[in-house]
Amino acid sequence: MSNKTDVGLKNLFVFNSLLNLKEGEELKKILYYYPITDNTDIQIKNVGLVEGIIQFTETFKPNSSVGSLHTNKTRQLYFQPEKDYWMVMTLYLPTVIKTKDNVQTVEHLENDVQDSVYEAVLKQAYFMYRLFWGTFESAKDIGTLKMTLEIFYKAYIKSLKLANSDILNIFSGIQYLPLDKQTFLKVQCFINFMELTYPMIEHTAFLYNDHLIWSGIEPSDMQVIYQYLIGTLLPANIETELQGGSMPRNAASPFAALRHGRFITGPSNLKLAKTVGKIPKVHLFSGEKQEYFLVVYRALSASVCLFIKCDVELTLDQFKELDEFINPKLISIVSDIAEYCSKQVTPSNLPDSSPRFIYFNKMNLAYKSTAHLDNKQTGNLACNKESVRIMADMRTKNPLLGYCGETIVKTMNDFWVVGKISDAREFYIALQQKNATLIDVSAEVKKLCDNELKGIFFHP
Repeated sequence: MSNKTDVGLKNLFVFNSLLNLKEGEELKKILYYYPITDNTDIQIKNVGLVEGIIQFTETFKPNSSVGSLHTNKTRQLYFQPEKDYWMVMTLYLPTVIKTKDNVQTVEHLENDVQDSVYEAVLKQAYFMYRLFWGTFESAKDIGTLKMTLEIFYKAYIKSLKLANSDILNIFSGIQYLPLDKQTFLKVQCFINFMELTYPMIEHTAFLYNDHLIWSGIEPSDMQVIYQYLIGTLLPANIETELQGGSMPRNAASPFAALRHGRFITGPSNLKLAKTVGKIPKVHLFSGEKQEYFLVVYRALSASVCLFIKCDVELTLDQFKELDEFINPKLISIVSDIAEYCSKQVTPSNLPDSSPRFIYFNKMNLAYKSTAHLDNKQTGNLACNKESVRIMADMRTKNPLLGYCGETIVKTMNDFWVVGKISDAREFYIALQQKNATLIDVSAEVKKLCDNELKGIFFHP
């Protein structure tokens, strides 16, 4: 008999050692600290210990900062997002209580917490903050920085799904929806016509069922925006459409009950609204740093993201005009997309023994996963967690393979996990085949590559 606990957050803090120049003023260097229940003495002690660890490890690798610290009961992750600024996250290791001969023992599951996964979680926490508030260095003053950190992370920490974090957090990728030429051209013409008609729209992104079809934003910026859209904004505002979390990927009919579109950011009800409401501002960092209003319009299963420069004064009349322009055209395009997708339906109820895979392309940040039943980090896996953890471990060894290569692992419960890399493309497969040989596994992987990737991504 055993009782298991999940990984938990012990603390998360941000500090800058240069802000503390006098003894007795150590609290000044702490810009944010969670949980607030830790008194100042504990905060100062924890930050001071981290500073000592960082300085000590720099004597061994001056050109590479420390990434993590392992203890019997915790795991501490470090990230230096900007010069002199550090973010630290400490996790409680999962535990399992085992009873044998009426004696209970607590075992800490160190292997269940992977550094690469939770380093990615910590980095994402910074990039998400930077999206809305800009860099730490760009804050008006220290007081403003502390206030914005408190405002942002008070809500953000509640959204963390640490127990369900895995290799997808490392990728932080984008799911694209490939279309036929004619349908894609209709989407592009719609976007070009809209940007030409309304010059205030600098960039546009177009999503359908949480899949990206078009983006005028650089991939590194779109990567963060995409995670915000599918992880926070869209699920929070279209609950009736999503019906409990996510629209089925291969739904026969993607249409929601409401056929008229609406603004998710801005005035959601144009008939009753008296002001434009609160519109989020986002910072883009690829190329020249810019700040934009993020206006999101939703109709049926499609979302149009409009990036409008912050020097434009938005009015209710402009939103009404945009609604009249976008809605009929978007409804027509969604019908074409839905018709195309209905012809591309693939079986969603595959047998449990079917191969499951995760694909990632670093060049365009595209990913695809059949190992996950959704992209909401709900822990719904189509294969066991051990296989997904092995995939993440494989990825840390990819530099040893060079330009291309393959790794094969067999687990104790008859799972085979295969990792293939070719330049910037990665492919991980989990297979459950008893009494299979390496030849059988290689043949199954080749078949999967030919079916899913058309055989163009990997060298023979």
